[in-house]
Amino acid sequence: MRFLHKKLNNGLNIVGEENPDAMSASVGFFVKTGARDENPEINGVSHFLEHMLFKGTHEISALQVNEAFDNTGAKFNAFTSEENTVYYAAVLPEYLNNIVELWCKLLRPALRDEDFQIEKNVIKQEIAMYRDLPEFDVADKCRNLHFGSHPCGQSVLGSEQTIDTMTAEQMKNYFISRYSPDNMTLACAGNFDFNRLCKQVESLTKSWTPSAVSRQTSFFNGTGLSQRYGRDNLNREHICLMSAAPAYQDDLRYAAAMLAIITGDDVGSRLFWELVDTALAESASMHYDMMDGTGIFYSYIRTAPENRTVVMEKIKKVFDGLMTAGVSEKELTAAKNKRLSTITIKNETPMGRLVDLGFDWTYLQSYQPVDMEIQQIKAVTPADIQQVISKYNIAGFTEVSIGPKQ
Repeated sequence: MRFLHKKLNNGLNIVGEENPDAMSASVGFFVKTGARDENPEINGVSHFLEHMLFKGTHEISALQVNEAFDNTGAKFNAFTSEENTVYYAAVLPEYLNNIVELWCKLLRPALRDEDFQIEKNVIKQEIAMYRDLPEFDVADKCRNLHFGSHPCGQSVLGSEQTIDTMTAEQMKNYFISRYSPDNMTLACAGNFDFNRLCKQVESLTKSWTPSAVSRQTSFFNGTGLSQRYGRDNLNREHICLMSAAPAYQDDLRYAAAMLAIITGDDVGSRLFWELVDTALAESASMHYDMMDGTGIFYSYIRTAPENRTVVMEKIKKVFDGLMTAGVSEKELTAAKNKRLSTITIKNETPMGRLVDLGFDWTYLQSYQPVDMEIQQIKAVTPADIQQVISKYNIAGFTEVSIGPKQ
């Protein structure tokens, strides 16, 4: 495999990992914009805008967009997070140029007022749907409580109120400021010709103008607050815990990932043995989310309401044990093997490589080949994990729970 990079005059970064042995190619536009880049008045606009791109351009209708993807057999989609909006597709190599041209056109959408008004209802239905899923709702509420006034606490979906009051003009202004070429990375992985790709994209995006946009990337320790919500229609207690963790740019991110696996992997972790294996909870997990300038550990637990007190005691016991005694070599070896299996299997396909390729350039402005990531994981020691534990107080968590009304 061969890595290549080119920065166009308009600021658009193009990164590629050529693999002539691959039987497919994957391409994606990584736009460095998400909920944290919005102001409270237009919270949800990034996700809303993702929907609107599939409505087409002044020359291409929504129907024609779907037909264009369908005719190539491409596996395509998009997603919006707190920090990024990504548009991607996996396709046979002979159709890559068609898909690249289509994405370049769609990234300058019509944003028609009539589409905007119709899509408002779709977004509000999506908000309602996720509110009906307590495991998602509790995480959204916990993030908001954990980050407080920090922009990382804003919901990706927004609220019914912000969607209702948002105007098409506000969305267009947001698009102009955030969807500039100097705020994007185009990544491509698999069987393709990088030079040909660059020439095509340069021609298609020559009218795009940079905007020198930026974002606040300060680290945040978290509020450490606690809140509970009661609902009539619930029979289980859904608990979310969040604490500070290393940022994407921090070398401790590999140790942090190992700590999350040791603490809260679905099978064989400390939380599993304390809570799930003993039938105190149906689900208990910890995850690590590395972000731009900051990061979080977050745990999700589902249990019977009557077990809540003892469950929280067990969780504090697990966290206190980590703080005082750290982790063992045996635990670390198992965590490494789990992570190495996951990344190796994922990165065997161009689509699996695409996400890491795009995000590594977005956050680090560097290329991180699979072999490098494997070596970084293998190099993690118990002392590295102890450094994470000492620097980031996992026991000083923010807590939100949703359960039956009391």
